[in-house]
Amino acid sequence: MLIVMNANAAQGEIDHVVEVVESLGFRAHVMPGATRTAIGVTGNQGAVDLSHFENLAGVAEAIRVTKPYKLITLDLRPDRTIVDCGDGAKIGDGSLAIIAGPCAIESRKQAFAVAEVVQQSGARFFRGGAFKPRTSPYAFAGLGEEGLKILREIREKCGLKIVTEALDESNVDLVEKYGDMIQIGARNMQNFTLLKRVGRSRLPVLLKRGMAATLEEWLLAAEYVMAEGNYQVVLCERGVRTFAQHTRNTLDLAAVPAVRRISHLPVIVDAAHGTGRNYMVTPLARAGVAVGADGLMVEVHARPDEALSDGAQALMLDEYEQMVREVRAIHEVIS
Repeated sequence: MLIVMNANAAQGEIDHVVEVVESLGFRAHVMPGATRTAIGVTGNQGAVDLSHFENLAGVAEAIRVTKPYKLITLDLRPDRTIVDCGDGAKIGDGSLAIIAGPCAIESRKQAFAVAEVVQQSGARFFRGGAFKPRTSPYAFAGLGEEGLKILREIREKCGLKIVTEALDESNVDLVEKYGDMIQIGARNMQNFTLLKRVGRSRLPVLLKRGMAATLEEWLLAAEYVMAEGNYQVVLCERGVRTFAQHTRNTLDLAAVPAVRRISHLPVIVDAAHGTGRNYMVTPLARAGVAVGADGLMVEVHARPDEALSDGAQALMLDEYEQMVREVRAIHEVIS
C-alpha cells in the first residue's frame, strides 16, 4: 500500500499517518521526495481498508499496490535514490561511480599497490574481498579480519570508501566495523536471513544479481533489505549464466534500462565478473556507461598472473587507467 502526502503536508501530519499505520500493526516507510512525501506500508497480509488513511490530514491519496514489490518502485519514490557513503562519495547522483580493486586482499603490499592507482584515477571507492566464497574448498578464501584491517588502513591513508563482501551474519558485524558498504554477492542474493540482517545495518548495501536470477527476483531481494529499514541499496548487474562459453557469464546490459523503468535505486555494472576475460572488461565497461549505469565495478591487480583469485578478469594497472579515461569520456557525452 502507498500513501501519498500533499506537497505542503506538515511534518506533524506525516508523523500522525505513521502512528496510524503502526497502530494497525503495519510498518511505515517514509520516503521524502523533491515535491512530496510518500509512505509505503508493509506487513499487511491482505488488502487494507483505504478509509483508514484517506481522510487523515495531509493525505492526498491512498493507493493499493498490486506489484510484488512496494518499496523499490518509482511509484513510491519518483526521485532517484542517491546512496551517500560520506565525504562526497555518492552513487546515483549523476556522477560516474567507479568501484575498483583486487578480487581478494592477499597482502598489504598487493592491496596498496592497487589502491594508490585507484586513488590517483579519481575513483572514490575501493573493492577487495576479505571473505571469498569459492567454488573449490581448497581455493584461497580470503584473509578474514586481517584483510579488513588492511582495507581500513587503505581508507585512512588513501581516502577511499571500502566496499567488501559479507558471507554471513557474523561477517556483517565485521564489515560494519571496518567497511563503508556491504556487498552481497551473487551466491547470496537470495540468502534471506542475510538480506534481513543487512537491512538492519547502518551501512549502504551493494546487491549483486544472482547468477540465474530474473529481474523480479533481484528486485525482490532488494525489497527484503528495504523492508527492514535500510533504503541505501545499490543494484549491481554482474552477468548471468547462459549457454555461452566465450565468457564466464553473459553480461545483461539490458537490465540497466529495465531497472531504471521500474526502480528508483541506482544500478551499476560489474564488467569483470560479467565477462571473466581481461580483454573484454574495458569494452563492456564502456557499454555499461553508454546504457546509463550509475557506476562500474572492476577488478584490478598489479600482477594478474599471480592473483590468488580471479586473475583472468583483472585489469593491469595501466589498463585500468586507460579504461577510466575512456568511460569518463563516454559519461561526459551522455550525461
